[in-house]
Amino acid sequence: MNLLIAGDTVPVGDNISLFKKGDIETLLGEALYEKWIEADYRVFNLETPLYDGNTPISKCGPNLKAPTDTIQGLAKLKPTLVSLSNNHILDHGSEGVYSTLDQFKKHEIQVIGVGDNLKEAHKPEIININGQKIGFYSCAEHEFTIATETSPGANPFDPLESLDHIRDLSQQVNYTIILLHGGKEHYRYPSPYLQKVCRKMVEKGADLVVCQHSHCIGCEENYKNSKIVYGQGNFIFDYSDSDFWQTCLLINLDLDSFEISYIPIEKQYEVIPESTDIAIMNDFLKRSQEI
Repeated sequence: MNLLIAGDTVPVGDNISLFKKGDIETLLGEALYEKWIEADYRVFNLETPLYDGNTPISKCGPNLKAPTDTIQGLAKLKPTLVSLSNNHILDHGSEGVYSTLDQFKKHEIQVIGVGDNLKEAHKPEIININGQKIGFYSCAEHEFTIATETSPGANPFDPLESLDHIRDLSQQVNYTIILLHGGKEHYRYPSPYLQKVCRKMVEKGADLVVCQHSHCIGCEENYKNSKIVYGQGNFIFDYSDSDFWQTCLLINLDLDSFEISYIPIEKQYEVIPESTDIAIMNDFLKRSQEI
């Protein structure tokens, strides 16, 4: 059995019509579609509210949103779990958050990392797989979309709280996965602080830490028998022609051995087929040796 973890996903640009039609086979290409659908479990980060209104908050950077009817394609991806803890989920205020949650509820898709308030956003998700418990915890660096005690939003990474949450979760499960929305955009290496944070998460019980948000493939680190991935790139996010945005990695976790492998992807216009370019993995492994 296996679990695929994909990066940042936004129905936008040339592929938005494919999302609306639910044409995921065209979007992924035949080879990648087969691997994605045949996986036993699938997780990705949705980095936008699903919202038909226009209520942008005041912030630095773009206010993203995707039409609610793009849920057709998102649902066809058959996610086991969708992470919503990121720096864009509150781009259109509480209205955008609640619209998003409503769409996922209608399609019976489980989400993590967001909630009506801070207490709800903190909650992890535990999946039982053949007698094994896999725990997920999702959090984001503190920007413009963080939940408070009385308002909705994303679960923030707070060293005074989040590390305790990870410790508590790890004591309830067999394998702990952290989805951390953080790092420097378009930078392929961890900062000293990010590396320190991720290592501390491992020390608190994380078996796999996945850093998303950087919009580019970064590097990996083996630390105390755990794995840290410092950036896997976007999954489906047709927003920029930058070279950083053209490739990504799917993380393939074998749920029997807990071994990790990668599936490289290279964007081709509106579709994102599996790549045969060995340079993608070679560069990833080279950077990993440098940290």
